[in-house]
Amino acid sequence: MNAHQTGGVAERYALALLSIADDARASDAAALDRIAADMEGLFSVYRNDPEFRAFLADPRRGAAEQQKAIFAIIENSGIGDEVRKLMGVLIANRRLSQFPNVAAAFGAKLAERRGQQVAAVTTAFPLTDTQRAQITARLTEAGFSGVKLAETVDSTILGGLIVRIGSRLYDNSLKSKLQRLQYAMKGAA
Repeated sequence: MNAHQTGGVAERYALALLSIADDARASDAAALDRIAADMEGLFSVYRNDPEFRAFLADPRRGAAEQQKAIFAIIENSGIGDEVRKLMGVLIANRRLSQFPNVAAAFGAKLAERRGQQVAAVTTAFPLTDTQRAQITARLTEAGFSGVKLAETVDSTILGGLIVRIGSRLYDNSLKSKLQRLQYAMKGAA
């Protein structure tokens, strides 16, 4: 499955959750903020817990096992019904591994709606809170305001990071540096 297809799937789930949040706002004015906080909370567990990441990525796990484990984490974290149902649908559709993409797409759609600029950040390893703050600070210094990071982990870039914001692309990945070195060496031969 290519990245475009994956992004499309994640975006559809993110838009569905946003629609549910909009519907819930009719009876609960704070619904969108609550659901956004729940999504961010579960995404934070994903980013900070390697075992949880490995569990989500493991296609051998059955739906019942996935549901039991995920719902226990949701229960312990005090995450609301909307995100719980979303995770249930991801499990039922065998798309649990898509959760990080869905969370990133949801965050990006919400930021867009709130007038924030979204910076798509790709790293070989999950970012720490310090690194997030440093990237946001650098983007603010570069003239971008109200920046929200949409994070993706891609081990194929080996190290460094790739940041895409608006029409700008900053590629400081180790993979790109090695490719540039390879081209330079071919030119010198």
